[in-house]
Amino acid sequence: MTSDLKPPRPGPPPANSSLAEQVGARAARKLRARRSGPPGIWFGLGMMGLIGWSVAVPTLLGAALGLWLDQRYPGGRSWTLALLVAGLTVGCLNAWHWVSKEDRAMHDEQRGDDA
Repeated sequence: MTSDLKPPRPGPPPANSSLAEQVGARAARKLRARRSGPPGIWFGLGMMGLIGWSVAVPTLLGAALGLWLDQRYPGGRSWTLALLVAGLTVGCLNAWHWVSKEDRAMHDEQRGDDA
């Protein structure tokens, strides 16, 4: 016996859908979460690497630009130190933004699964 029903779409159910469609969509999300299981060690290591690079790249770019400016325009100020700190600040803000976005997405997904 075959069914002509389509599988529920991923994501939050639309507000105007029927109760049965909403329940089906939530059940499908729960089944997907159970099949995928908890994230493994490689996922965690990848996240740490991504966050590390998001801080390291702007810091190194700031230091390199500062070294170039110090060699090109010598003076009483250290462009290297100033741009290194600026790059570190930008990198930390970038990492903070990315981590908070991922955290929000995880909490929204958990709230959707719990409902």
